[in-house]
Amino acid sequence: MTQNSRDRKLLRFHRRSFILFSIILVIEVIIALFFRDRWIRPLLGDVLVVMAIAYLIHAFFAIRLQKIAIGTLIFAYSIELLQLFKIIDIFGWRDSQLAHLTIGTTFDWRDLIAYAIGVGIVILTSREFERTIT
Repeated sequence: MTQNSRDRKLLRFHRRSFILFSIILVIEVIIALFFRDRWIRPLLGDVLVVMAIAYLIHAFFAIRLQKIAIGTLIFAYSIELLQLFKIIDIFGWRDSQLAHLTIGTTFDWRDLIAYAIGVGIVILTSREFERTIT
């Protein structure tokens, strides 16, 4: 098997995952634009963001959705730990809009719970997706 044929087996388009990602992205934008509360924006937004990341990756890669979900949870927890250790301050990125957007600045234990809930939803609903992988 050539490298090119292995790459083709790894790459594929999963329409349903892409549609779910797109729907979640629209909901996230609506939340970002119209909600300034203490529950929907910070907590539901965090539940949805890990779901969106998992579905986006699953839309293009032939990897089991459960594995992607666990990887997404590890990634989200890693970002949250960077916030806990104030990595933005350590590297002098306090004035960087990009650092604020990608890493964030405030550690919150509730975010960890929200990420776990989002990944849990993805895992619990993943059986439907696994039947449709080509």
